[in-house]
Amino acid sequence: MLREILAGATLSGALAAAAYAIAHRYGAPAMLMGLLLGLSCHFLSESDRFTSGLVWASGPCLRFGVALLGIRLSVGDVAILGWPAVSAVCAAVVMTLFFGVIWSRALGCDRDLGLLTGGAVGICGASAAMAISAALPESEAKQRQTLFTVIGVTAFSTVAMVFYPIFGDLFHFTPTDMGFFIGATIHDVAQVVGAGYSVSSETGDLATFVKLLRVAMLVPLVMGIAFLCRLTAQAQGNARPAPPSFPLFLLAFIALFLLNNTVSLPGALTQWMSQLATGLLLLAVTALGVRTSLREVASIGWRPIALLGGETLFLAAVIASLLMLDIV
Repeated sequence: MLREILAGATLSGALAAAAYAIAHRYGAPAMLMGLLLGLSCHFLSESDRFTSGLVWASGPCLRFGVALLGIRLSVGDVAILGWPAVSAVCAAVVMTLFFGVIWSRALGCDRDLGLLTGGAVGICGASAAMAISAALPESEAKQRQTLFTVIGVTAFSTVAMVFYPIFGDLFHFTPTDMGFFIGATIHDVAQVVGAGYSVSSETGDLATFVKLLRVAMLVPLVMGIAFLCRLTAQAQGNARPAPPSFPLFLLAFIALFLLNNTVSLPGALTQWMSQLATGLLLLAVTALGVRTSLREVASIGWRPIALLGGETLFLAAVIASLLMLDIV
């Protein structure tokens, strides 16, 4: 078994390491670099030598990486926001997910693509897209939809990192309002940090706390999506719905979250596990890039782009409205 996956895993690891080096040198998103490098090596996926390792890297490694994200969350960081802000952020995330499904149907896109993009925009960008993808049923379209979502949400998040602070200035947001807006609307954690601390330390701290709250929504929403998909599959099979089985990696996520908030773990250990989670997600998305044809991604059309853009604008409009109405 080890020999079968070694070639593909080594290939994915080498490309992921190169992506990290490029991202570190030029300040580009590491996952986007991993995807681009993976796509450029798609021809290697035609060799049976790499197949098993690529499947392993984009499957079990992905789930393990998502599980390790639980070690990053702290109840204290989330509670410091206060209940009105917590409720507003949770409501906005759920509304974005529902909007994604409704907007996908209006555009004539697949429901699963609406779940992927809505969850990625509402929760935590590429990491959420990968976690939701792992919970969705297998299909021919899922691989390229996931890859498109990761690329698209990273691109929109990078644009938002540049323009959202300008948008906040135009509406005369206070540093606190700006931190809440940035943390509640920008998709990826790295871009939230970049945008927040480009304004001020106070804004960056608050933006990071708000973003952590959105990350905490990953487990209940992915479990809900898994539940929905199972009921849909049972209904299509004309069988009585069975009790839903939740992905084990989400249960591991919960266990690590509880462990981190009930036991005083060494700082070096939590930091190492957090970095391992990031590395595994980068490895998984790089392997997914190798497995996917760029021609297939390009054939997805303009509708998914409009879907992702509409969800991004919807979330920004909801949070900006709450701030201007002084609800949070």
